[in-house]
Amino acid sequence: MSAEPLPVRRRRVFYIPGYDPFHPRRYRELYRKEGAAQARISGYEIALRPKTGQGPYGWHVSARIEGAEVETEVEVLVWSDLVKDSMGAGILATYGQLLRTAWIYIGSGTLFRLMRLRKGPVIAALYPVFFLLGQLLLALLLAWGVGAVLARLLHPLAGLAGLLVVPPVLHWFRKQDAKFFAYYLMHDYAYSAAAKGATPAALEARLAAFGERIGAALASDADEVLVVGHSSGAHLAVAVLAELLRAQRVPANGPALNLLTLGQVVPMVAFLPEAHGLRADLQLMSEQEPVAWVDVTAPGDGCAFALCDPVAVSGVAREAQRWPLVFSAAFTQSLSPERWAALKRRFFRLHFQYLCAFDRPRDYDYFRITAGPRTLRARYSGRPASRSKIARPVNKYTSTAA
Repeated sequence: MSAEPLPVRRRRVFYIPGYDPFHPRRYRELYRKEGAAQARISGYEIALRPKTGQGPYGWHVSARIEGAEVETEVEVLVWSDLVKDSMGAGILATYGQLLRTAWIYIGSGTLFRLMRLRKGPVIAALYPVFFLLGQLLLALLLAWGVGAVLARLLHPLAGLAGLLVVPPVLHWFRKQDAKFFAYYLMHDYAYSAAAKGATPAALEARLAAFGERIGAALASDADEVLVVGHSSGAHLAVAVLAELLRAQRVPANGPALNLLTLGQVVPMVAFLPEAHGLRADLQLMSEQEPVAWVDVTAPGDGCAFALCDPVAVSGVAREAQRWPLVFSAAFTQSLSPERWAALKRRFFRLHFQYLCAFDRPRDYDYFRITAGPRTLRARYSGRPASRSKIARPVNKYTSTAA
């Protein structure tokens, strides 16, 4: 990595969320609340105010960290409308997605290879399958019970009326999905698998628009342009920056351009047979020099492929690989025992812990990274990868050309 540059005074942050149908204001409120908490714990100052001007949803951050004053513009690169559209399937169509998605992951052998990395995200992927099938089984059992009663009281054919119980039971479960997340996760995995890993056309167009926003920032007076990809937003960020590099839109004399990926689930897509483009992007981003790429996960996050080098495990690493730097946010060490005990069974909340405050912070602090005076490259210059990093190639599909 390069030597320590001049302190950052102005930064542009582009945040790419994962598969999330909600308005991006939730990320502003999360940043506001958790940033204030981290500032109290760590002894620095951070304040938010509304974004001015046109463009994607965002906010302005003023901070005094490590003795320096920094102004940061944060923008959320929104694709929640595409997510909402993909979640519009009815109950019957969702069960159709279940069968097709399961067949793609099982039939291609991808599921079994993913299990050789981390069981947590595989369990998370199987959860909606078994939960939705369980809902259907329960509805059918209730239908059988009601039908048996009707057949005994009225007529044997009246038992068929028990099937009328099935739709309202399934509708009730769907209305409760804010608690169960079964439909949400099913739509998530179905979206990634719909084209067997190829990027859907609508998403491809959106990524091009993201690239235009980031490209414009590279012509600004910012000292650093930082792209943050969380969850499935991680592989989207990789794709956007790879395309900017191919188009030679990263100026040598412009702002420092860096990439931070958090809680990544890259193998869920990169291991699919038609993910040629993503594998090519991973390979390019791993070998280039201009963009420092840091990948942060944690074994405590059961929804992420913790400490899995997304390039190496995807089978596209070559001798020229220099990125990403892979290390752990170490939830069990950076959170107090009391805080860890309160969170460790809240699996979806833990998947967002990277964006939150730590009451025993170590060398990972989302707010120092996004609002502090050092670039991502400088902050982790010389930082070794976690010793438990997983870098063995596991993927069967390693082609980078369609």
